Amino acid sequence: MKGHGKCLCGSVVLEVEYSSNEIAACHCNMCRNWTGGPMLSIDCADSVKISDEKSVTRYSSSDWAERGFCTKCGTHLFYYLKPANQYHLPIGLLKTDNDFKFTHQIFIDEKPEYYAFSNQTHNMTGAEVFAHFQDEG
Repeated sequence: MKGHGKCLCGSVVLEVEYSSNEIAACHCNMCRNWTGGPMLSIDCADSVKISDEKSVTRYSSSDWAERGFCTKCGTHLFYYLKPANQYHLPIGLLKTDNDFKFTHQIFIDEKPEYYAFSNQTHNMTGAEVFAHFQDEG
């Protein structure tokens, strides 16, 4: 399934191919600090074409990940897992239809009590997320 999106100012256009139609929420402290709430994202694996890489700033937020944003308008563009060469894009950035399913939440143990989603999802703690990535190699 293909999709596209752009930043607020239009400097960065993204062409993507979704790995699935599943949306995830990340409740980790870093994502909430970055986005102002949980990050709702879709896995695009390595199928992301960026129109103007010069307008993208990549912030290395950990040894294994980068967060990308438009240098001009500040729009959050992606969370990139370096070892897996895998992009996760904020679902709100993409021009989408309604064929997506909210299926899982990660770092559920870091989610504050002041919000909750009503969807039935697969939930993983931070320890479970790290163990999952260790198992994948």
